[in-house]
Amino acid sequence: METLNTNNDSDTFLAKWLEGELTDNELKNLVSKDEYSAYLKLRKGLDVAEKLDAPIINTFAKIQDRIESKKQKVRSLYTNWTIGIAASIVVLFGLFLVLDNDKVNIETDFGESKSIVLLDGSEVILNSKSQITYDKDKWKVERALQLEGEAYFKVAKGETFTVNTANGAVTVLGTQFNVNSTKDFFEVICYEGKVRVKTLASKHMLMPSDAIRKVNGYPSQTSKSLDKKPSWINGESTFKSVPLRYVIKAMEDQYNIVLDSKSIDDSDIFTGSFPYNNLDTALKTVFETLNITYNEKENRNIKLRYKE
Repeated sequence: METLNTNNDSDTFLAKWLEGELTDNELKNLVSKDEYSAYLKLRKGLDVAEKLDAPIINTFAKIQDRIESKKQKVRSLYTNWTIGIAASIVVLFGLFLVLDNDKVNIETDFGESKSIVLLDGSEVILNSKSQITYDKDKWKVERALQLEGEAYFKVAKGETFTVNTANGAVTVLGTQFNVNSTKDFFEVICYEGKVRVKTLASKHMLMPSDAIRKVNGYPSQTSKSLDKKPSWINGESTFKSVPLRYVIKAMEDQYNIVLDSKSIDDSDIFTGSFPYNNLDTALKTVFETLNITYNEKENRNIKLRYKE
């Protein structure tokens, strides 16, 4: 049966550890995993605090003095430690905003893509207006990240690798796949290995060339893809039977423009592609096939309407 420590015990262990009376391994065996992780961060903050400018250290000392002045009874060493730690947390709360670098956030701008190598050697290529977030301290025990937008993954073999999105989770051991997740659009394509996809409503196992798409709340649909990798990596977005609104959003993200679609039906289905290196060509490729004209009203604001 698991033995739980009381708060007083934890405070005592912490005081002894900070005094050097307990080693890291001894403390780790006496407190919970979450407590141990928090204590490591606290020690990190205390170490750095000593190197900060005098005004911050003086403020810390003043807080301690105020606490001491309000206490009239004689207290034990460990009780003093508890109060000192509480004061430290008040000061270090803001300090951790600078020190706590556990969370890594990488994002891309309009028309930008980035290639990122993760801690395990896995590679992520982010499409425009996308971002990933992960905890580097937990990476060795949990390969997991949060994705908003679109990214292509080349996962190094190892423990389970999970891509969490607002629309669902994608889990693999080692493979290559693409995930596109926006507000009401979710698509996963497997290029190598196996990919497990879980949404709120369904579960799927994708093999190479398998794809799954969920659009605007409708049930998930499976399909096949003959491509070896996403076309956007080579500077071109490709769509197969996709509502026009998602094509418009992709073009806006690439070219940093606004496409006014109020005068057209953006639920029309589009199959085709557009390049990333020429806006005029992109506009012609998509809209002329749908009998739609485009006129620039203001700087990078383009009005769409049907040809008369």
